[in-house]
Amino acid sequence: MDIKGIVDKAKNALKSNPDLIEKGGDAVDKATGGKFVSQVDKAQDAARKAVGVENKPEGGENKTPEQNDQPEK
Repeated sequence: MDIKGIVDKAKNALKSNPDLIEKGGDAVDKATGGKFVSQVDKAQDAARKAVGVENKPEGGENKTPEQNDQPEK
């Protein structure tokens, strides 16, 4: 399989399950202690645009791991 085929398969997987983009970003935020939240958000937006999924999931703002443990005000 050539690189284009691999990229197309990845795009199709993300189109059918766009939550993977959010989950991937959340994993990076957790691994980095939330140091790069802004950059991860930009990368997630670029990934959504690249696969044709423009909108963030419900409540789709990235939070640092510390913020995820706190109740919403």
